[in-house]
Amino acid sequence: MAHTNQDHIRLVNDLVETTIDSADAYEEAAKDVEGARYKTLFQQRAQERRSIASDLQDEVRRLGGEARDHGAVLAAAHRAFINLKNALAKGDETLINEVEASEDHIKHRFEKALGDTDVDTQTRAAIEKAWTSVKSGHDQMRDIKHMLKH
Repeated sequence: MAHTNQDHIRLVNDLVETTIDSADAYEEAAKDVEGARYKTLFQQRAQERRSIASDLQDEVRRLGGEARDHGAVLAAAHRAFINLKNALAKGDETLINEVEASEDHIKHRFEKALGDTDVDTQTRAAIEKAWTSVKSGHDQMRDIKHMLKH
């Protein structure tokens, strides 16, 4: 069954929430990480995710919807935040592991959205543009995590 415009608005707004959650997590990580290198990286990623969220909010408005301006209040997001806070007490390597796990979550959400074949062309383009950045962030955190283990 074909999606309605409301379905598309809901899909993109879900990505807005996930992306804002990701930006918030990066900001928290930047506050508490010990290494200056990671602090700068996390701050840059947080800013990048805010920009992605803004672009996705523009797409929601283009579709005629009201764009969400906050992250999700989900048990999974709360657990991820608690895990992140616990990791802060254990050093940068543990923190990187938690950030990378958070990246797995956002990557999965975007992959699921990209798998939806009934999204209009302009909406798909907005999701794909955001996906490029999300994938880059995910891969970078994955690579840092693996580098720290060796």
